Amino acid sequence: MKFIPQIIPDLSLIIPDLHQDERGVFRRSFCKQEFKDNGINFDVMQGNISENFNKHTLRGFHYQIEPSKESKVISCVAGSLYNVVIDLRRDFETYKQWVALEISAVKKESIHVPAGCANAFLTMDDNTIVHYYMGDSFSPNTYHGFRYNDPMFSVEWPCEPQVISEKDLNFPDFIDG
Repeated sequence: MKFIPQIIPDLSLIIPDLHQDERGVFRRSFCKQEFKDNGINFDVMQGNISENFNKHTLRGFHYQIEPSKESKVISCVAGSLYNVVIDLRRDFETYKQWVALEISAVKKESIHVPAGCANAFLTMDDNTIVHYYMGDSFSPNTYHGFRYNDPMFSVEWPCEPQVISEKDLNFPDFIDG
């Protein structure tokens, strides 16, 4: 695995080593030691799968506050997505900055999103399937979100979302402070 650091600390694009033969392709999706060797201490607490039927489906922005340590490893196993991570860690120079990463089943990349960051994605193909390894269990008491078009962040999406849940659409603006 190759870990490509992004401008937000601890955010990485992960490029797998592919092993291909007449049977197909094999790749490792997670290795605790390789993560550790790249400065990422990540314990898998749960795995989630998001099946998105339509192109331009948006999910997010979602995040958990302390005491949650919800980091995640996101992989696209079918289709493709435009993933945006916003740093909400007040003690980091990158506070309120965002990074967009495109990942796809064809390229087989993953993203490590550190705890303290909000995440959202927009599917770019019909039938996009996303797999998450979560670094903490879901806790409704620490779960928060804000709208994909919150003016505080001015995220540049490649197109307007066509499918979005009422919950995600009705999140309030992010409150700074």
